Amino acid sequence: MRKYKGVIITVVIILALIVIWYLFIRKKPVPISFETAQPAYGHIATTVTATGTIQPVDTVAVGTQVSGTLKYLYVDFNSHVKKGQLLAELDKALFQAQVDQFSANLLVAKSNLEYQQNNFQRQDLLYKTGAISKADHDLATNQLGQAKANVASVNAQLQSALKNFSFTEITSPIEGVVLNRNVSVGQTVAASFNTPTLFVIAKDITKMQVESRVDEADIGTVTDSQRVTFTVDAYLEDVFAGRVQEIRLQPSVASNVVTYNTIINAPNDNMKLKPGMTANVTIVTAEKDSALLLPVKALKFRPDSVQLKDYVIQSAVRKNVGQKRDSTAGKLKSGTRLGSSNYVWLLRGDTLIQKHIRTGLNDNTHIEVLSGINQDDVVIINMNTGPTAVAAGAAKSPFLPKMGGGRKR
Repeated sequence: MRKYKGVIITVVIILALIVIWYLFIRKKPVPISFETAQPAYGHIATTVTATGTIQPVDTVAVGTQVSGTLKYLYVDFNSHVKKGQLLAELDKALFQAQVDQFSANLLVAKSNLEYQQNNFQRQDLLYKTGAISKADHDLATNQLGQAKANVASVNAQLQSALKNFSFTEITSPIEGVVLNRNVSVGQTVAASFNTPTLFVIAKDITKMQVESRVDEADIGTVTDSQRVTFTVDAYLEDVFAGRVQEIRLQPSVASNVVTYNTIINAPNDNMKLKPGMTANVTIVTAEKDSALLLPVKALKFRPDSVQLKDYVIQSAVRKNVGQKRDSTAGKLKSGTRLGSSNYVWLLRGDTLIQKHIRTGLNDNTHIEVLSGINQDDVVIINMNTGPTAVAAGAAKSPFLPKMGGGRKR
């Protein structure tokens, strides 16, 4: 018995070591699961973002062409005015005095003209009878001409005074809303060097525009009539719509950043938009309502052959793919839109198959698939490894996000 006692102890120790190794030391196989998605039809759009300022479509600065003291003010901020409506009046006393003065001067000039005409008729009759010399006749003729010129000169001065008198009444050149008033009653306005701005009138605030600044890297994809959505800080829940109206060629440079002013029309029927608001603009440069979509993450997946030793990995044949690209080169030049070349991995049972696809629009969340796969294919997005992973092909957790048919913007 003693002879086998040592053998038994040795066997027990070895078995104990085997159990300890199996339970605690042995590396357990790492469970593997795949995050997959099937292509689905939905809306996709590529966009350009920018910021801008809301402005009225047409504004007019109303000023005065004469200097004087503001005596009457008939409108204020936000007043609705019509074309030709009286906005303000300057003190007319000095201008009325000028009109009266030139009116009196005109009467004197006309009286002198009448006298010179009568004097010329007498001198002309005497000259024809030989009673006076040619010099006296020429003098009478000259005095008559000067009298006529004097009447014309004084009349022009009177018309100028009357015109300046009319400038004391400041009227609205358009129908609209007064955005700004820069003067008050009793204030003196001087029009010596330039016309001072008294009022700023917006023609129609139900039609606004957004002057946005688009970066030079994005301006190449922006064209006229593209659909635009924008928000303002005052109404974060509201999304306003518009269209690209004009791309101005004059660039703006600030801190070595080149931008181009892009004008976007913005209907304002509900009168929510106000001049000066900051708009966060999204310009839709391209979009499709029914495109076959796939998550962008699918393009980044690369299988690890060491971890996937239990799976069959079938890579695409590079030579054939290259031949296919060459054969379609003529179609690309002729205008057929074939998109970009990319690769995805499909899961079929325990086999991973690499597929060549053509892709189109990309909104950084989903990408449009033009060819290569269909709705029935199961595309691998990511591979999960670790204690929380489940076997491939098992049901997904209902709490995991599902791929939708594309994000609308």
